Amino acid sequence: MMIEQVADPLPQTGFAKVVLELEVNNHPGVMSHICNLFARRAFNMEGILCMPVAGGERSRIWLLVFEDQRLEQMIRQLEKLEDVLAVRRHGAEHEVFERLEDFFH
Repeated sequence: MMIEQVADPLPQTGFAKVVLELEVNNHPGVMSHICNLFARRAFNMEGILCMPVAGGERSRIWLLVFEDQRLEQMIRQLEKLEDVLAVRRHGAEHEVFERLEDFFH
């Protein structure tokens, strides 16, 4: 199987990457709401990781995104979503995506 890479229609070069860590209520539709929020604003996510925690009642979602001028607005919009309990911002050095990448090597 060959995967073709296409050019990013909204290149975001020059911006550092950051990791957003979200704690959310775990039920159907939460991930869809979050992804739609980013899609409606044409804000690219480089990576998404989601895992249930607290016995399955909640989930943690990690988003690898570019730190551009709209990021603070995106964080405020995330915090307004009913099922988002907390949003934490980490630098790109946050290891969650590196650990996952190591798992696949």
